[in-house]
Amino acid sequence: MGDALGEDLLAAVVVGVLLIPQSLAYALLAGLPPQAGLYASLLPLIAYAAFGSSRVMGVGPVAVLALMISQALADAPAGVAPHDAALVLAAEVAVLLALAAGWRLDALAALLSVPVLQGFETGAALSIALSQLPVLLGSSAHGSSLLQVIDSWRHAAVPWWPLTAVYGVAALVALWLAKAPLLRGLERLMPAWRAQAMTRLAPLGVLLAAIGVAAATQAGGRGVDLVGSLPSLEWPLGWPPLDLALWRELLPSAALIALVCFVSSLVVAESLARHDGMRIDPRRELAGLAAANAAAAIGGGMPVAGSFTRSVVNRQAGARTRMAGVFTALWMALAILVLARPLALLPTAVLAATILAAVAAVFDVRPFREAWRYSRVEGALMAVVAGLTLVQGVAWALAVGVAGSIALLLQRTARPHVALIGRVPGTEHYRNVGRHQVELTPGVLGLRIDESLLFINARQLADVVQQQLAGHPETRRIVLLMSPVNRIDFSGLTALRALHELLRARGIRLDLSEVKGPVLDGLRDGGWSAWFDGKVFLSHHQAMHEDG
Repeated sequence: MGDALGEDLLAAVVVGVLLIPQSLAYALLAGLPPQAGLYASLLPLIAYAAFGSSRVMGVGPVAVLALMISQALADAPAGVAPHDAALVLAAEVAVLLALAAGWRLDALAALLSVPVLQGFETGAALSIALSQLPVLLGSSAHGSSLLQVIDSWRHAAVPWWPLTAVYGVAALVALWLAKAPLLRGLERLMPAWRAQAMTRLAPLGVLLAAIGVAAATQAGGRGVDLVGSLPSLEWPLGWPPLDLALWRELLPSAALIALVCFVSSLVVAESLARHDGMRIDPRRELAGLAAANAAAAIGGGMPVAGSFTRSVVNRQAGARTRMAGVFTALWMALAILVLARPLALLPTAVLAATILAAVAAVFDVRPFREAWRYSRVEGALMAVVAGLTLVQGVAWALAVGVAGSIALLLQRTARPHVALIGRVPGTEHYRNVGRHQVELTPGVLGLRIDESLLFINARQLADVVQQQLAGHPETRRIVLLMSPVNRIDFSGLTALRALHELLRARGIRLDLSEVKGPVLDGLRDGGWSAWFDGKVFLSHHQAMHEDG
């Protein structure tokens, strides 16, 4: 426990330093006073730690939400202060996410398949690296997508600034050396656990060294962009404006922000959790994000979500529990109050280098190769999501990813797979005749239904069975092995009845075997005893050898 708290404290120091300039930048991007970004990075971290499930999630202002907030504020009623409107948005997002948690709408997270998660993770890493590249080189270009950065760089007044680039590249090299090479060297001199702790302190050491060099060389006067003076911290705790007209006007924007907040945050949490073998609870994520936005609403902030950048840095810095978020908030508040002057001297290029080093650690092309080998379609979906995240942004990528996952699901389940099965000689096991040497029972056709019977595929049931029946005209009885069927909805019940009537008209009896208890209960509740005149058998072997 003590080791975990120590590593959480170390991660908090590293992340807190990065969080300050990011918070200021995202608040300005949203059209809000810079203090709003700072306030949105304090209480929300503590609130998420109390209710969320990810141990490394860094909540706070994020670029995607900042852009959406800016658009929502542009449509706000005239005369409303932008910060007041942002507080209302945060409160509405909190309410909507809390309702979603209460109504268990977290089940929608099942639409985020592994290709979507992996594609988003890779695309987000590339997008973040691309957005930080101009900062690293001292360019006036900016943007959060490939097209934005390219267009901005083409028209940039300052394509790059040599002295700034020196700071950025030097910091990047130092951070790379501070990982494996430094760790190997320190492990020769001290115990492994101490060497790892000192290696994790390396990013903070690079930041402090950069501050010292920048102060000694008066880098700000030589054109190097610095973090600059921080705003004073005057915590305005209170309720957001209770103007019903304003709440009603902003509700559509809040609903869209809440959706993007949950989906993008869950993608971040699950992407990072997969690396550590951890489990994310989507319902707890809804509750944690609801609490974080409620804290932002009463703490003078703005709508918040999970940040991929800060979460990756938090993980790379060694965070072990959600207490890292609490320590980050406390350290950030202390840094604003005590370390405002030295932090103002930190070159922004060094911050960009720290972010680049963090996202480089999660970039991996192996899942793309593995997905392509296993399923070309899923591999292509992964690549499309990654590309859209890089070129168009998170919203487009997630929309296309979810739509693609649904399309693949519908394609695979729209036609139920029904296999002709026979007995493995000398056993009571029945297998697909196309894959095994089996024995068929004369006059009895054994078929295994490999899908639940739902509205998606139910209409195809009779056609599929008739195709099997066409090759066995002597059949007098059909036995459906139902063990793979987990559910039959009303469309499935209707299709089963239609198949029953079709076979009865041809003088063929329909029997079922190995029906699961909940499925059989549903059939009984649906009144199937009024029309079903076949039998239900406990085992398929018994059904195939029933005399009458």
